[in-house]
Amino acid sequence: MKTPRQLRGLAYQVFYGLPLPLRRQIARAVSPKYLVGAVTVIRDAEAPGRLLLLRQPPGRGWGLPAGLLKRRELPAVGAARELFEEAGVRLEPGDLAPGNPNAIVHPNGGVVDTVWFGSVPASTTTLAVDGGEVLEAAWFSVDDLPKLTWPTERLLGIYGIGPRAVAPSSDAPAREDQQ
Repeated sequence: MKTPRQLRGLAYQVFYGLPLPLRRQIARAVSPKYLVGAVTVIRDAEAPGRLLLLRQPPGRGWGLPAGLLKRRELPAVGAARELFEEAGVRLEPGDLAPGNPNAIVHPNGGVVDTVWFGSVPASTTTLAVDGGEVLEAAWFSVDDLPKLTWPTERLLGIYGIGPRAVAPSSDAPAREDQQ
């Protein structure tokens, strides 16, 4: 049912006439709530056709380094933190390039991931996992990916990578050798 324009205008006038703290309280009550995470797509700097993937419990598929942002944490900072916590790979937040699109809203609702791209030389980068949150970390060719988790397969596909690729890889930030 469409609200008549004049009634909607009156509702907005009343709303904007309320004190700011009350308007914020109303907005929080009626707005959808989302958890915000950060995902990193890390390529091998020596062989850009390889990706870093993680196997997490229960170990039914491989995924990307990712996790929820802490309160007031900048997305690139959270992405770099999660990459280090889960795979032992240290990159500065400024070394990560935002994906295009940078935010992915998951279809099951409630979760938005910011996506970041980076690269490290696999031959000189030691991978370290804790055996609890992450069981295994390894490099895989994009032409021969292992069984991926459904969210990872979908996310990579948005950037033109993997079995669900829906766009050319030009959606991802260009590699230095392509610029």
